[in-house]
Amino acid sequence: MRIRLDIAYDGTNFRGWARQPGLRTVQGTLEDALARVLGGAPRLVVAGRTDSGVHATGQVAHIDLDDGQQERLAARRSRAGSEAEGGSASDQAIAVLAARISGVVGAYPDVAVRRSSLAPSGFDARFSAVWRRYEYRVADRASGYDPLERHRTTNVRASLDETVMDAAARSLIGLHDFAAYCKPRDEATTIRTLLEFDWHRDADGVIVANVKADAFCHSMVRALVGACVAVGDGRLDAADLVDIRDTGERVPEVKVLAARGLTLTQVGYPADDLLAQRAEQTRNRRDRE
Repeated sequence: MRIRLDIAYDGTNFRGWARQPGLRTVQGTLEDALARVLGGAPRLVVAGRTDSGVHATGQVAHIDLDDGQQERLAARRSRAGSEAEGGSASDQAIAVLAARISGVVGAYPDVAVRRSSLAPSGFDARFSAVWRRYEYRVADRASGYDPLERHRTTNVRASLDETVMDAAARSLIGLHDFAAYCKPRDEATTIRTLLEFDWHRDADGVIVANVKADAFCHSMVRALVGACVAVGDGRLDAADLVDIRDTGERVPEVKVLAARGLTLTQVGYPADDLLAQRAEQTRNRRDRE
């Protein structure tokens, strides 16, 4: 039985998603909670591993339950409601799993499973995904500093021009090698399809980036927004960002901005009948890389 989990977290006090010995991580916290609820040694597969300090409102993961875990899940069906309330006991027990996890992690936790559901056939949280969407929030002198938003907004001591930032961002859209905007990893490709990249000011005056791609290489979003901030405060021209990308080399003018401003907001998947095909295609491509 494969279960999909839709997850949100404040990454401030986590050392990223991936489980690490002796460190508090999102994966470790959730797997420990799942072990208390279902027993065994649960292992989550996630759509995108976020770095230390990065947040999520739309993270997706899946877990495969062994026979013993399925039995423990079914044994709690009476707490999930009777079949007379609609749906099978199994469906109800799966749906209530999210609340059971929340009960284990405690009141006002910094991670929550918002929804638990039976995964469609062929679904893989990581390999079936066709795109990921992030937002990045920047406060400047025009918006001012809000201490209540400090954990999810980067503050820049400058007046930024969001119009030229938006133009610069849009010029980078497409299939390209983004090595100049990534931290290199051995034998990992830096070719990505940037599907959307734009900036706007929200109702509070904070400048917000929308960044969507088929996948992201390490620190890519934070480097891209750092480059746009350099354009916004006049240190670079919009045309410079394309030139930097095309040279394929990182430059000191492009700073990787703080993790606090970055949030994974959405993961996109194809129609259910295409999930397995997409997962196979992605695995084959990763093997070739």
